[in-house]
Amino acid sequence: MVKIYSWNVNGIRACAQKGFLEWIAASDADFVCVQEIKLQGDQLTEELRHPVAGSGKRYHSFWAFAERKGYSGTGIYALREPVSVSGMGGQEFDSEGRTVVADYGGFVLVSAYFPNSQEAGMRLDYKLRYCDAMLDFCERMRARGKHVIVAGDYNIAHKPIDLARPEQNEGNAGYLPEERAWMDRFTAAGYIDTFRWFCKEPGHYSWWSYRAPKAREKNIGWRLDYHCVDPEFAPALSAAGIHPEVMGSDHCPVSLFLDV
Repeated sequence: MVKIYSWNVNGIRACAQKGFLEWIAASDADFVCVQEIKLQGDQLTEELRHPVAGSGKRYHSFWAFAERKGYSGTGIYALREPVSVSGMGGQEFDSEGRTVVADYGGFVLVSAYFPNSQEAGMRLDYKLRYCDAMLDFCERMRARGKHVIVAGDYNIAHKPIDLARPEQNEGNAGYLPEERAWMDRFTAAGYIDTFRWFCKEPGHYSWWSYRAPKAREKNIGWRLDYHCVDPEFAPALSAAGIHPEVMGSDHCPVSLFLDV
């Protein structure tokens, strides 16, 4: 069983002060993808770079840092080293540290922090270019015979079931028609939203706004965090989950278990 977690930590140093390292040790994960780390390489402590797993082994880690300090950034913790590590390719996205790609030969694991389209869709064009680049990347990997796991914060609630108040959020960032249409194209190309593969019920969210009073307590949230895989990987899917009991960020971790 391969256990993969993904978490938008909303500042990994702040999250570490709220139990991140203890959580990662208890998770018994083979891989942990993180997004919105909000630091540079020289700010990573040894314990953040190589935390201890529940087994006592230390994780390897691989990072993409944004050029702008205190912004964006992604990472992957892994118990075994990949064949290679890269970004998405291209300055437009890699300058913001939005993607880490770890190639394990038979599959590639992607930790992705999709852009926020922002108020009035100010960065919608940029976001859609990133989305299209991600789909193109996944298709290239599939053409090479590789499985693809895209873990991370997509900043998109795909369907009305994926947020508590869809009617009130029509036209808001993360639920724009153009964003949802891209998710339609992504899934129409065969990519599997693994949580929905197992769970068709409402009320499951991975992000709650700090600006809304008691949003998390009342479970007024959005499902923005995903593990999506290529359709050929479907036989390996064992379980997928959302873990709202884990605190430390405005997002919670999501998980994918593979039987390979």
